[in-house]
Amino acid sequence: MNTILAELDTSTIINLVSQWGGKILLALLTLIIGFYIANWVGVLLGKRLDQKGVDPTVKPFLCGLAATLIKVAVVVSAIGTLGVEATSFAAIFASMGLAVGMALSGTLQNFAGGVLLLVFRPFKIGDVIETQGYTGCVKEIQIFQTFLTTPDNKLIMVPNGKVANDSMVNYSAMPERRVDFVFGIGYGDDIDQARGVIEQVIGENTAVITDEPGREPMIVVGELADSSVNFTVRVWVKSADYWDVFFSTNEKVKKAFDAAGVSIPFPQQDVHVFKQG
Repeated sequence: MNTILAELDTSTIINLVSQWGGKILLALLTLIIGFYIANWVGVLLGKRLDQKGVDPTVKPFLCGLAATLIKVAVVVSAIGTLGVEATSFAAIFASMGLAVGMALSGTLQNFAGGVLLLVFRPFKIGDVIETQGYTGCVKEIQIFQTFLTTPDNKLIMVPNGKVANDSMVNYSAMPERRVDFVFGIGYGDDIDQARGVIEQVIGENTAVITDEPGREPMIVVGELADSSVNFTVRVWVKSADYWDVFFSTNEKVKKAFDAAGVSIPFPQQDVHVFKQG
């Protein structure tokens, strides 16, 4: 009896291997070769887009999309080599569509967000943006996510769905930006002298725009604070010069105040003690 069962099991295994072995091997070869071709097409498409001068913002998205579509077709083809008819596969796929759609709702939203970003172009590669609590330079826009590099060289991956459907600040969109300063002096210091010191520092900075209508530097007394008289200073610069002007002006104004004898007071309080007698 055991011998008969062993022969039956052996013959069954041989039949299964002869029936499915070739199909499984062909399906695996289809997947391996197809995925290799998909990646190769993505690289080739990227080179062709470079030759055509296509915007770097669009290129990663198109290459990724082309490779993904080819991989989907390869998977369908591999399933077909196993003997599953296309109509049966379509019926199965349709019946699973709702469940898959619900499970991948976030992914589909990110894909749609990526399309919107490429259509409306709120930013491009190289722009500095602020979104979802992160600030960084746009490194790449892929199908499902956008890559940012922070000033301290961290790589941030933000889902496209959230970028496209939430508030976003593009610091590079405009060619010029306004730099705001607040400089405090003591109540005993001369306001006109302090203003002159600030004007001299700003006038010596060639990155500050001074000759365009509506872009003249503004130096006014903005607040009589508890411990200081605060100057509000606003100047316009090219967007690329923003941080250089911001840091250098703070340092130079401090040194110029020290040289001119203008004080920058510490926060202080006057305490009056009354003696009852």
